Amino acid sequence: MVYGNMKMWIGGEWVDAESGKTFPTVNVTTGEPIGTAPLADKADVDKAVSAARKAFPAWAELPPGRRSAIVASIGESLKKHAKEMAHLDALEHGLPEHIAIGPTMGAAGNFEQAAAYSRHLEGHVIPSNNDRMYCLERVPVGVCALITPWNMPFFLMSQKVALSIAAGNTCVLKVPSINALTSLKFAEILAEVEALPKGVVNIITGPGGTIGTYMASHPDVDCVGFTGSTETGVSIMQAAAPTLKKLVMELGGKNPAILFPDANIDHAVEILAHHQFHNCGQACGSPGRYYIHENIYDKFLEKYLEHAKHLVVGDPLDAKTNMGPLVSREHYNKVMGYIESGVKDGATLVLDGRKYDANFIGPTVFTDVTPDMKIYREEIFGPVAVMCKWSDEEEVMKRANDNTYGLTASIWTRNIAHALKLGKKLTVGTFSVNAHNFIAAEAPWGGVRQSGVGGKEGGYQGLLEYTEQKMITICLREE
Repeated sequence: MVYGNMKMWIGGEWVDAESGKTFPTVNVTTGEPIGTAPLADKADVDKAVSAARKAFPAWAELPPGRRSAIVASIGESLKKHAKEMAHLDALEHGLPEHIAIGPTMGAAGNFEQAAAYSRHLEGHVIPSNNDRMYCLERVPVGVCALITPWNMPFFLMSQKVALSIAAGNTCVLKVPSINALTSLKFAEILAEVEALPKGVVNIITGPGGTIGTYMASHPDVDCVGFTGSTETGVSIMQAAAPTLKKLVMELGGKNPAILFPDANIDHAVEILAHHQFHNCGQACGSPGRYYIHENIYDKFLEKYLEHAKHLVVGDPLDAKTNMGPLVSREHYNKVMGYIESGVKDGATLVLDGRKYDANFIGPTVFTDVTPDMKIYREEIFGPVAVMCKWSDEEEVMKRANDNTYGLTASIWTRNIAHALKLGKKLTVGTFSVNAHNFIAAEAPWGGVRQSGVGGKEGGYQGLLEYTEQKMITICLREE
């Protein structure tokens, strides 16, 4: 399918870039063009931010029930277009179409959940020791610049938009150029919701190095919501620093999965392999380091490899496919570089996924990995599993925390009390017991250290991140 020349959505109108320039988007599997998108520049950001600023007062003052109904109606509209968006995700991003329907329906759920939460934004009264009454009220931040990643495009853009506007903010959304058509089709769906006022959501397309950075530095932007690499997050923080914007940032991870001798091996293999190879490992929450107790190491590895070998790598439009291509040739080369570094550093490549053409890499597994290796310390963001053996509990917990990231972790044991006790020692934003990370509309998500800044995304807590607390003081003295 060819989508032709798409337009940006600013102030409720379809517009080209001020410069008239466009850029092509391609089918990630075949390399064939599927459409063009406007190449936005700073002038287009100014226009989008101005539209959001103009729409903000009326949207913020709308009664919560009315705003909630509009946000919920967006979710209903997304459901009607779920198959189309899953197809576009397969073309532009490479996630198999029959799998992409899951996060696409999850995108609708993001709006439904945010709509429900928006009716229950509560402040509180602070007890007073004088003749004053103190109240804290939750209020919207203002204009939000939302910058989203390419690895789960529709779900993550919908999550940020839903939470920010449900709290009463207006926004400007920018996604990576790889996902430009996905975002502009999202704009078409939003345009169908007649009750949504013009300018509440504005969507622009173009290079992050130009317009993403400018959005973060823009004096009329009050908050930046960003999901992406830690390196890009640092750049966003630097751009936002002069104007002291509020930041909500979910960044990278190198996540430990710690398996104890009494772990249910079959269950652990099923869940961990799914999260490792789903979306070709292009997920910040995927298992980054496996720590397997020596008593079950061989059995776990045998079952894990058997599971991985049966995954089908191929055309994302084929219903039999488990893994499509990586998102781009640039990212393919990056992941291949990590595999080559693992071999060079002396790790044992027990399953080699480098046997495919184009941008495809199959399941890849390393053993004999040591802490000095690049594949052990850095986020690979690909279908590469890093296996380590352990025998001493205190030592493995130290190794699990010995990293600059702090996103998520999982502990696998039948002793739940012990798992919870150990979880307190993990320096992460989330951890799971006999499960790995599972992102849902109702569940807050985010990390610490170099994995996140500004709190959680998702759930009611995620909605609160797009608000400020306003202090109200009332004098109770009788004149």
